[in-house]
Amino acid sequence: MAAEGPRGRKEYALTEEGMAELRHWPTETTPQRNTRSEILLRVFFLGVLTPGQARTHLAELADMSAQGEESLRRLAEFIDWDDDNLSSHGRIVLEYGLRFNAMRREWAEWAAGQIA
Repeated sequence: MAAEGPRGRKEYALTEEGMAELRHWPTETTPQRNTRSEILLRVFFLGVLTPGQARTHLAELADMSAQGEESLRRLAEFIDWDDDNLSSHGRIVLEYGLRFNAMRREWAEWAAGQIA
């Protein structure tokens, strides 16, 4: 730990060894693919429910995604963005979360309309 700020906020610093490993990780290792999605598995089996239950499940998924998107938007308002690499790449990651939640919400709304 490098320092402790107000309200017990802890600030950490990387050692030289840690920085070397951090530089090695994105360039020399292969990311693990998440091959299972519990969300999609549940959708795959919606046929065992009544159409109304299936649509309700998808509506709840759309709501969850909208809430996730809104939470990220609120979070972005409280971040003191800078011009450094951490802020720049942090904004890129945040944008992924926003777009992913928006896509999942739109998809869930579309999928609910597909249920007869």
